[in-house]
Amino acid sequence: MAKFEPILSKYFNQPNSWTLQHYRSRGGHYGYETAKKAINSFEPKALVDEVKKSNLRGRGGAGFPAGVKWSFLPENGKPRYLAVNADESEPGTFKDRAIMAYDPHSLIESMICACWAIKCHHAYVFVRGEFVREIKRMQAAIDECYKAGILGENVLGLGKFKLDITVIGGAGAYICGEETGLLSAAEGRRAYPKIKPPFPAVEGYFRYPTIINNVETIACVMHIVAHGADWFRKIGPESGPGPKLFCVSGHVQKPGLYEVALGTTLREIIYDYAGGPVGNIKGIIPGGSSMPIMTPDQIDTPADFDSIRAAGSFLGSAGMIVFNDETCIVNALLNLARFYHHESCGQCTPCREGLGWLEKLCHRLEFGHGKEGDADLMNEVCVMIKGRTICFLADSLIMPVQSYIAKFRDEFEYHIKHHKCQTATEPGKFKVPEHLALAHA
Repeated sequence: MAKFEPILSKYFNQPNSWTLQHYRSRGGHYGYETAKKAINSFEPKALVDEVKKSNLRGRGGAGFPAGVKWSFLPENGKPRYLAVNADESEPGTFKDRAIMAYDPHSLIESMICACWAIKCHHAYVFVRGEFVREIKRMQAAIDECYKAGILGENVLGLGKFKLDITVIGGAGAYICGEETGLLSAAEGRRAYPKIKPPFPAVEGYFRYPTIINNVETIACVMHIVAHGADWFRKIGPESGPGPKLFCVSGHVQKPGLYEVALGTTLREIIYDYAGGPVGNIKGIIPGGSSMPIMTPDQIDTPADFDSIRAAGSFLGSAGMIVFNDETCIVNALLNLARFYHHESCGQCTPCREGLGWLEKLCHRLEFGHGKEGDADLMNEVCVMIKGRTICFLADSLIMPVQSYIAKFRDEFEYHIKHHKCQTATEPGKFKVPEHLALAHA
């Protein structure tokens, strides 16, 4: 197939792509020309309507239409805030950090457009604490913008708009990726999620109306302003169009970040971009570790929001993880159970205690102590937890548990009956490609 012409990642591989000098040297709609167009050519409501018309859907996990979310802001005279979710804590996901590291000015320009649309005068970028390089580059880019008169009291010298942008470094908790947990952390408190409603658009940062969007979602805005909603809708399916960054990892020849049009099939992403699988494909997680697993017979599913959902999973953050037939599904699930149990904030009892139960059940299965009925018991625990917590973290483990058991039940039963792994092989039987040998060592 013909490779997709990158939009979001077009300049990632160029030297010093993160500097203002490079950004302005690109010409065209870059160099803050699009932000000028947004301010000079659109009234705020008209720009919200343009984004709504584009059907830009959130790239952080839920896939909610961005323009619709923006329209929820109440007209109550209170200050409004934009919080860009750059926590990116979903295992298998590494797209937002690439935007911040290699093209921070495109994110800032998109933020200017978004803030003009929602009448916001102070925006925040909440960055995962471990992303030290990304925090430094975002801050350096913002500093360049203040020095050049792009940000501040008189945005771009147009005399129409004031905007400040602040970078906040998190403490590395998975729960900060949940929007209300992010707000709690940004307010200087423990990152406990909040009960909704009220939703952040009505009562968010310090109880003021707040729009929270993922980095990649916001990064699309300047391109919609520059080329129009109709152009954006022509990329991929009408129900969820646009370019998409896919993070491909696991058992593939060329793990990496690939930009494709939404609707490109899983097969095309794995074979045409990531070089094909290492060994035979056993399972595919399409959207980050919390999503239900898909099987090889589903490999021709288009990678878009609705098609993946119809296939029984979710596109999520597009963190695609490929398992080959050497993978022990029980062991893989144990890894996830450890992670999500550890990352529970502990606020809700079903999550705090229930995820620990699931980890213990996975542990005893994996290490040869499984008992008859354990697979059913795990499903029962999932039923007791599901939908009974403030946020989605508990369900982030429940979805893999239920899908792994449903699709690979024989492996769980094998562990119970034989007290060992079904996929155990002789040492050296599985040959790792030379260029990946170090990573597998």
